Amino acid sequence: MAARSTVKKPETQLGLTRRARKMVRILQQGYPDAHCELDFTTPLELLVAVVLSAQTTDVRVNMVTPALFQRYRKAADYASADRTELEELIRSTGFYRNKATSLIGLGAALVEQFGGEVPGRLQDLVTLPGVGRKTANVVLGDAFGVPGITVDTHFGRLVRRWGWTEEEDPVKVEHAVGALVERKDWTLLSHRTIFHGRRVCHARTPACGACLLAPQCPSYGIGQVDPVKAEKLVKGEEAPHLIALAERVRAGEKLA
Repeated sequence: MAARSTVKKPETQLGLTRRARKMVRILQQGYPDAHCELDFTTPLELLVAVVLSAQTTDVRVNMVTPALFQRYRKAADYASADRTELEELIRSTGFYRNKATSLIGLGAALVEQFGGEVPGRLQDLVTLPGVGRKTANVVLGDAFGVPGITVDTHFGRLVRRWGWTEEEDPVKVEHAVGALVERKDWTLLSHRTIFHGRRVCHARTPACGACLLAPQCPSYGIGQVDPVKAEKLVKGEEAPHLIALAERVRAGEKLA
């Protein structure tokens, strides 16, 4: 009797789509409360916060924005801002001179082109100073409820590890993932993937042995696979919940 081949067949597009959507459902269980971690109350505040978040953490931005938002309430306030004062308020976010230039230009563009209001369309948002597709999709998804995929460092790293795409270009990644996942899930998938990247699937040493996605992940094993050691790598207030789900997975339970 001939031995059974151990060569793994290439994943079909249908198989990839089914696996991706199963992972989406599992991430929903892992991060039911995932959200934008920047503090804001208006589309303008979110837009400004995302511009400030470049090359720094959301925590740092949230430390800066209360005073900033109190001082600058409208687009016109940014357009007419005193540069020295604005730079001092945002200095701790890094690259503050460039960011101040973007915020002043952003305010002016909003006043001149959109009546001082943040537009709710991608094609309009990306015309604003300092606003690319990533920023635009965050604003659309979280301020306007328009589904969008936010491709930041965490998101790109994870979807490549998951084998959803091999693309490196953020726009190509966005389109590749958008073709796999239902549009209604785009915004929350972005948040949940980013949460997972910050809490479990770290850049240097992923907590593979404590990951709820382990059975579906083709990159399982690139990080720490020992459950006890891996659990110590899981971060965030969700850690107990995530570890409990991973234990269920190791016991053979299917989460989706």
